[in-house]
Amino acid sequence: MTIAVKICGITSASAADAVLRAGADFAGLVFFPQSPRALTTEAAAQLAQRMRGRIKLVAVTVDADNALLERVAAEVRPDYFQLQGKESVARAREIRTRFGIPVIKALPVAEPSDLDAASAYADVAEFLLFDAPAAANATRPGGHGVAFDWKMLNGRRFSRPWFLAGGLKPDNVARAAAASGAAMVDVSSGVESAPGVKSDSLIAEFIAAAKQKAVA
Repeated sequence: MTIAVKICGITSASAADAVLRAGADFAGLVFFPQSPRALTTEAAAQLAQRMRGRIKLVAVTVDADNALLERVAAEVRPDYFQLQGKESVARAREIRTRFGIPVIKALPVAEPSDLDAASAYADVAEFLLFDAPAAANATRPGGHGVAFDWKMLNGRRFSRPWFLAGGLKPDNVARAAAASGAAMVDVSSGVESAPGVKSDSLIAEFIAAAKQKAVA
């Protein structure tokens, strides 16, 4: 089994090149002002053009309105919209239908019962993404580098493919994939030298560790 890797929160040409060089499968571009990884549509379009055709491009949004999604769809032309906020099933369906772009729905997981929400998005989302919930006083829903109990996912079956996210780093991604049964992993802060600043070496180490797990 090959583990697919998504590197999220790319903000520079050097990070984009590092992700491509290391063999990532998905690249995330963030459109949420409170994030240290936030991009304008103009900057994101340049990065997307640099990576297009060599990796799947994911536009990460948080309860975005149609005006923002329209700009991102037109200027960045992502392969997927990642819905990281509290988007309902109806809203996710509306976005997919209106823009003709498949969606990835992120769901926070604190306890096993939180996984039950996944079934509602089965007919709407191309992929699911399970992440640790943000703290009550957090200003953004993801990218905090916090993990949840990966074992909650082990043995669970979902009708859509899913990413494991939250607290992943080069030194724990293989263990996390083994504990959860994940075939897809997502990382942002775990490959940074500072908030919003990707490390070329950590990107390479993370992808190598994840891919090595698939071969082991």
